[in-house]
Amino acid sequence: MFEHMLDGLDGLTLGVKFLFTVGGLKNLVMLALAGLLIYLGVFKEVEPLLLVPIGFGCLLANIPYSELMVQGIDPGAKQVMEAMGAAAPEALKHLAKDDTGFIRTIYNMGIANELFPLLIFIGIGAMTDFTPLLANPRILLFGAAGQCGIFLTLLLALALGFPHLQAMAIAIIGACDGPTAIYVSSQYAPELLGPISVAAYSYMALVPIIQPPIMKFMTTDKERRTRMPAFKNAISPTTRLLFPIVVTIVTGLIAPKGLPLMASIMLGNFMRECGAVSRLVKASENEIANVATLFLGIAIGSTMAADKFLQPTTLAIFALGFVAICLDTVVGVGFGKIMYLMTGGKVNPLIGSAGISAYPMAARVVQQEGQKYDKQNFLLMHAMGANTGGQIGSVAAAAVMLALVDALRHLF
Repeated sequence: MFEHMLDGLDGLTLGVKFLFTVGGLKNLVMLALAGLLIYLGVFKEVEPLLLVPIGFGCLLANIPYSELMVQGIDPGAKQVMEAMGAAAPEALKHLAKDDTGFIRTIYNMGIANELFPLLIFIGIGAMTDFTPLLANPRILLFGAAGQCGIFLTLLLALALGFPHLQAMAIAIIGACDGPTAIYVSSQYAPELLGPISVAAYSYMALVPIIQPPIMKFMTTDKERRTRMPAFKNAISPTTRLLFPIVVTIVTGLIAPKGLPLMASIMLGNFMRECGAVSRLVKASENEIANVATLFLGIAIGSTMAADKFLQPTTLAIFALGFVAICLDTVVGVGFGKIMYLMTGGKVNPLIGSAGISAYPMAARVVQQEGQKYDKQNFLLMHAMGANTGGQIGSVAAAAVMLALVDALRHLF
């Protein structure tokens, strides 16, 4: 039906004509999705540093004939040629270029080789204060509980028939950590890199929307009003300085495949704590992290081309990713309730939801939710401790999974 509409549109460009085809409708759907992501980032202020470049990258990827993400013969070229008829192939020859295009260049230099995620981790490490975690090491358990969704979702993905490498890459969405998800999927399931990355960053950005209903449902009014003792900073500079070195060495010995992830975040933290390279710390926190985030967002958004993204597998990945984030929150808050009972009501269960790796968004959510019920309840520093534990926990979980995959490859 749509192809017949093209007969009277001879004066329009190929791109506009394509939008009136069946394949073009898919592009229109993705353009609408791009608009939604940009709207959420700009007008609703839902993690704009992530959603704005991702949304704009999605917009660029779904403009017909844009040539911004060409790799070999453009995947959409064949579909377009079939839709446009006999005259189209000659007009589309220019699409058959190898690895050209503005966004393809960005993708190759930072996503295909995992560089951008590692640069962002250095920035995260430079911005992370592990003092709340070191002051109360038990809070690291919340970071472990917040990763349970990864392994539960792994079992679910395997049960649904995903190959084990793809299942592992999908499950890592539960880390709620975009760089980790990109790093793992680019190594073991590159064919799913687009939807996994978008799902990871989207859910990370939507933590303030996803978590609060679960937190409220699982806790009582009395539990939510629980006040915790004031945070005391009694950690020596030497301890803070040695911590990133010790964690790096331990990770390298236990799970060397995950060392790039852990070493990146710990390098940033060591530079912060040593006090000798303030210029590098500022660059890591600002210029390097911002540029890497911008390029990563555009490149990830550009993988949302309609012909690849609008697939049943993509819907399954998003569904499993949502389940993973919800399970993380459920297990984290559930563990918080156990701690509440074991300590005689001294631990607010809400901080369990901060055990995921969405740093520092999850900690801010805990503070906001706690103050809804008690304006004088200050949970932020305790939540930051759980959140930094989750940051380490997500990287550790990825390192363990990478090590297991490597071991299985050698066995079989």
